[in-house]
Amino acid sequence: MANPLSDQAVFTYFNEIGIISQLSAGLFEQGLPEGLTLSQFSVLNWFVRVDVEATPGRLARAFQVTGGAMTNTLKKLESKGLVKVEPDKNSGRRKRVTMTNKGNQVRDKAIKSVAPLLREFAECFSIEKLKRQTGQLAEVREYLDERRYKQS
Repeated sequence: MANPLSDQAVFTYFNEIGIISQLSAGLFEQGLPEGLTLSQFSVLNWFVRVDVEATPGRLARAFQVTGGAMTNTLKKLESKGLVKVEPDKNSGRRKRVTMTNKGNQVRDKAIKSVAPLLREFAECFSIEKLKRQTGQLAEVREYLDERRYKQS
């Protein structure tokens, strides 16, 4: 049987995460260098966090966007020299995407450019509390990520 209080608590939890996501994305994007958008930075960051190479389709699935949207983002990154999109040596149709050295440098510069915002935030919230919450949020992300692939 459904519990309305539990449903409301879970809804409020995800609503807060959504609002935090919007607000933090706006702040983060303001500090990005060289006309870099948050979606472009996120792709560069994915290459550091997850894998050094991917197909456009894999990236689209990872970011839960259409293939066309990812292709558009990759074209913009490629035009700036931040990623390289090349034909797959094993397949005539597939493409392989890798981040360039310049892409890695721009990603690092982006993180440094938002450092003042991060320091300001850290002054308001204890690092111990943030670490504890990060662990809890990682559990939620892992659960949602696993569930996403079960539904596919």
